[in-house]
Amino acid sequence: MDAARPSTSFGHLALHYRDVTDGALAARLLRALGFVECYQMQRTDSGPFWHFILDAEAQGGADRIIYLMQMPAEIRAVYNAIAREVGGSSEVAQWRLAQAHDPELGFHAAVLVHSLEELEAMVMRVRALGENDAELHGRVRVTLNRARPGTPEVDARMDASPVFADITRYTYGRNGVQVFVETDLVAGGPLGDNWVFEFDYVFPGYVDHILSRPMPRRRQHRRHDGARTKDQLS
Repeated sequence: MDAARPSTSFGHLALHYRDVTDGALAARLLRALGFVECYQMQRTDSGPFWHFILDAEAQGGADRIIYLMQMPAEIRAVYNAIAREVGGSSEVAQWRLAQAHDPELGFHAAVLVHSLEELEAMVMRVRALGENDAELHGRVRVTLNRARPGTPEVDARMDASPVFADITRYTYGRNGVQVFVETDLVAGGPLGDNWVFEFDYVFPGYVDHILSRPMPRRRQHRRHDGARTKDQLS
């Protein structure tokens, strides 16, 4: 690989809000999540359009962008038809229960955060909005996964955390944390009625972490005649 070649990056994510009244609330939530608003543009054919970036370092660039706009009528009609046909079904009820238990079960977008302290501050900020804000109360749900125990330094930091100390949910991998923010202000999922943001932090210095390829230990098995058989996961 050419060392001088810049790394490919993620360009933009286009998000939809359903109703005009949800647009400003969705933009408020994106700001609370730490995204930086670049501009807002009024449109004559729909609700306002917002341009956000992941953080100030992306200012003026062509990547790490989030667009927020009102859902086109054609897409809204499809979601309305889905809701009419299956909205009250047992399958949908089971899906909602499953996602409540595991927010990353369905389609979602993840952001890698490089400061645990900033992530903790964001959690407290968004929790307060979801619990106390008159406009956002009941429209935001925050779910945390604590780092899996086993690394003493990470365990100590988790015990001292203002938001992760009491969490009993754990990540699949080690040496990292996950924060899920679910909201009905942004359309997504199979029913178009919720969206999930994931925020990840990986503790530096560990090859084995939540976003690395799992490297399970293997053990070799031998036949009775001593020949090796295929490796199996331990």
